[in-house]
Amino acid sequence: MNAETPLAGRVAIVTGGGRGLGRAMTLGLANAGAVVVATAAREPSEIESLSAAAPQGRILPVIADVRSEGDCARTVATALGRFGRLDILVNNAGRGMKYVSEDFMTAPTRFWETTPETWRLIIDTNVVGPFLMARQAAAAMRAAGWGRIINISMNTETMRRRGFSPYGPSKAALESATIIWAQDLAGSGVTVNALLPGGATATGMIPKSFPDDSRASLLDPAIMVPPLLWLASTKSDGVTGKRFVAKDFRADAPDAAATAGW
Repeated sequence: MNAETPLAGRVAIVTGGGRGLGRAMTLGLANAGAVVVATAAREPSEIESLSAAAPQGRILPVIADVRSEGDCARTVATALGRFGRLDILVNNAGRGMKYVSEDFMTAPTRFWETTPETWRLIIDTNVVGPFLMARQAAAAMRAAGWGRIINISMNTETMRRRGFSPYGPSKAALESATIIWAQDLAGSGVTVNALLPGGATATGMIPKSFPDDSRASLLDPAIMVPPLLWLASTKSDGVTGKRFVAKDFRADAPDAAATAGW
């Protein structure tokens, strides 16, 4: 292990690793020396293309839907069977407000106008999925005495924003789970933290209706990489149950970007 590959020998899973934040984080982990199992529920071309953008052999694409208990178990079993360990889980796969309406930024949808099917799709992906993945990963991490579970979240203001149901509630639930899981795993060597960009980010979750003159202000998904690498390393030993805002992260003072809970 050296300064260029601080995560050499580590094995990670990034759910929803083919686009947006997931793609940036998958490549960031791979370039830091980790082997990454990157999942996608569909669009195999997205995760398969990652291999060409990373050091050879560092990324293993897997088609898996985090809503499926069987798929989650298979993903963890793949990491363990192929590489013999699992050190890092990044719960990134998520579905946003575009599934409710393409105009969600300009014409808020009232909660009773959302179909139960859409509500379940977003909640199952954003809340149930991370639980199913963490439940599988925690067993291997606890046995090893070390591990990192990193849940990808969003700004508190967005959780409370008019028209952002069920996306807002789903991320509030994930942050609550982060704090509870951290307490459940206390003393095991496995930490659980939330990580968020800190503002609107240039990903597929931004609708076409987003004003063109505002797109320059969107954060680059790569903003997630520095805090992610710190959280995934031994430098963050003992740091658990916190939320980190990527745009506020400083390598010389990592805790400055963290708060306890939300």
